[in-house]
Amino acid sequence: MTPGSSHTERPGPDGLRDGSALVGFRHHLRPATVPGEATYLVSRRGVTTLHGALAEVLVPLLDGTRSLTEILRRAAPALSVEETQGGLRMLSEAGLLRFSTEVPAMAGPAVTGTDPVAEAYWDLAGLDGARASAGLADARLRVLPLAGVDAEPVLAAGAESGINVTGSDADLTLVLCDDYLSPELKRVDAEHRAAGRPWLLTRLCGYEPWIGPFFRPDEGPCWSCLAARLERHRDYEGPLQEALGLDGPIGRPVASLPAGRVMAAQGAVLEAAKWLAGLRYTDQGSVRTVDTLTLRTRVHAVSRIPQCPSCGDPGLTGRRVLAPFVPVSRQKAGEGGGGHRALSPDQLLRRYGHLVSPVTGIVPVLEPSPGAPEFSTTYVSGRNVAMRDRGRAGLRSLSGGKGLTDTEARTSALCESVERYSGTRHGDEPVVVDTLRALGDQALHPNSCQLYADRQFGERDRWNRSGSPFHHVPEPFDVERPVEWTPVWSVTGQRHRLLPTSMLYFPSGSPAPHGPYADSNGNAAGSSPEDALVQGFLELVERDAVALWWYNRTRQPGIDLDSFDEPYVGRLRDGYRKLGRELWALDLTSDLGIPAVVALSRRTEGPTEDIVFGFGAHFDPALALRRALTEMGQLLPAVGAGRPGGGYGVSDPLPVRWWRQATLANQSYLAPDPASAPRAPGHWDYTARTDLLDDVRAMTGIVEDKGLELLVLDQTRPDVGMPVVKVMVPGLRHFWARYAPGRLFDVPVTLGRLPRPTPYEELNPVPLFV
Repeated sequence: MTPGSSHTERPGPDGLRDGSALVGFRHHLRPATVPGEATYLVSRRGVTTLHGALAEVLVPLLDGTRSLTEILRRAAPALSVEETQGGLRMLSEAGLLRFSTEVPAMAGPAVTGTDPVAEAYWDLAGLDGARASAGLADARLRVLPLAGVDAEPVLAAGAESGINVTGSDADLTLVLCDDYLSPELKRVDAEHRAAGRPWLLTRLCGYEPWIGPFFRPDEGPCWSCLAARLERHRDYEGPLQEALGLDGPIGRPVASLPAGRVMAAQGAVLEAAKWLAGLRYTDQGSVRTVDTLTLRTRVHAVSRIPQCPSCGDPGLTGRRVLAPFVPVSRQKAGEGGGGHRALSPDQLLRRYGHLVSPVTGIVPVLEPSPGAPEFSTTYVSGRNVAMRDRGRAGLRSLSGGKGLTDTEARTSALCESVERYSGTRHGDEPVVVDTLRALGDQALHPNSCQLYADRQFGERDRWNRSGSPFHHVPEPFDVERPVEWTPVWSVTGQRHRLLPTSMLYFPSGSPAPHGPYADSNGNAAGSSPEDALVQGFLELVERDAVALWWYNRTRQPGIDLDSFDEPYVGRLRDGYRKLGRELWALDLTSDLGIPAVVALSRRTEGPTEDIVFGFGAHFDPALALRRALTEMGQLLPAVGAGRPGGGYGVSDPLPVRWWRQATLANQSYLAPDPASAPRAPGHWDYTARTDLLDDVRAMTGIVEDKGLELLVLDQTRPDVGMPVVKVMVPGLRHFWARYAPGRLFDVPVTLGRLPRPTPYEELNPVPLFV
């Protein structure tokens, strides 16, 4: 007899030692014999085939009514005792047989009178159906409804399933809530962890019931780990909760149908029954949501947060920040779309893709940008938590990414969301509270990085009336006011410096009323600490170069796009041409010597030119161009592919005014300098490096040669794992309107772009708005 199966069965108990045991096929199997061919054991999961004379003799005897002794007798003389025992042993080891007894035997507990349909279910689940049924019958379930939740549907479902519901001393607690952020759940979690008892969290009200996860003491995440993720997706509720004086989530009206409520109650009891019967599988540690409108079920993994104050080590983040940032040798994965990183975009997406979930992830979604043309591969990944103005639809209201391929764009969008999440204040960052004057030279004045002019502080009310978060001018920093400071590592000085915490981390709630505020300049995520450091620095180089050009309105050399011999350039040019646009790029490389590029496009027909642009900087000029061109694609949905002159996708008045009024004629600095030859790749002195540590050394040397300091703050979160840093070089300019003396005025003259520094009042009156 040779079993051949289309699926895998777990072995059952070995009852072959007890001659009185009743032997039959498991309840999820039904035999069907084709004489002269084979016997087939049919189940809901497939068909198992039995061949040979043994099958022809034994299968009719295995109906569950005969004992082992009787089967041995009836199989003779066609089969010897040894042949019959060998055939039964083969079937038993294949997990196809069940054994029942009137009294307990070596095979296990008595199972007479059990439900064959339920046994079949547990068999299909991979358990021993008889043992699982017996275990469930002996198990105890506690149903715990929180305030305002009706438990009757769940109690009825439990009774229908034959589950022993008890008030205390249960094997499992089924907790019913109307919101996973209910303050009562913190107490429930603490009590169960103290008692060492598991519990299952459910929200059965509403059109989308939630079931899970199972919380197990001393194993996996706790409720606080889950709550930390959920709160990040709902921090928009904070101001309203505060205004209403609530210590928990805002109540929502129930929206459901009776059939949906029954389905939810039965689903919760089903999950509890599977646990009590002994079934264990990975998704039990997840939140499962059921959309009753579409019947779509989604699984949202819940991860343990190592720095969780309830079940982890809350000091992990502080120790990471306080440690010296020491780059090490790190081979690059290759050139191209990865931008000289330690992992390729595909590798990074596979490693960190689990961070994407609208329920338990730190990245809500990864989806194509709405309204983007087909040739522009851009993705969005949820709300931009770095934006302080959350009520207006602006260019940076969403986090996103770009690339030449779908994978590149998805990875870019993922990294930007991780960067913003990791750079947001979580409360476990190390701080020192003191005044700038008392801290001495270890502390840096925040304006050494932010670079507002005294005149801007004097005119801050006028600047702030625009309502734009890009050009908000804070109060002048008070050196006598105690504030929170966080250490950052000086790569050039090999020591810690201090900067105000409020300018290093995005606020999780309202920003500090008097302190300097954080922006995303120099924030970067990467596949290694080294490439995050390099990418953050390159962003500083890019924005410094853009500021020098934009505010001084200097004419810059054009770039010969065809000279780069990149196939994608032709594809993009054709795409823009079909939209009635032309495409060009300028060389913005500054005294730092690192290639910096701006790509630009305008409409060639219609009442407005709707000029858009994108920026890029990299040691490799081809990558600098590539970044600028792909970044520009992120603005196309805002100007509308088929809506010249109106219908913009944002309400922020600054970019809308620009698109309606700016033309190449009235903004001549956007056009290539006619006196300069177009740039080709050979213009830049570039030698490829294969080790990221060599890039770090190169950029450190550039900073030191300019008498500047390279600072880095490690913002990597233990629960995320993806390296994130904030890089700062005091003195390099932001491309937002920051008019303090220094490079903005001096470098254009040093480079020969201008004969004299541009007076303050003659700087570009249009502040950059991206």
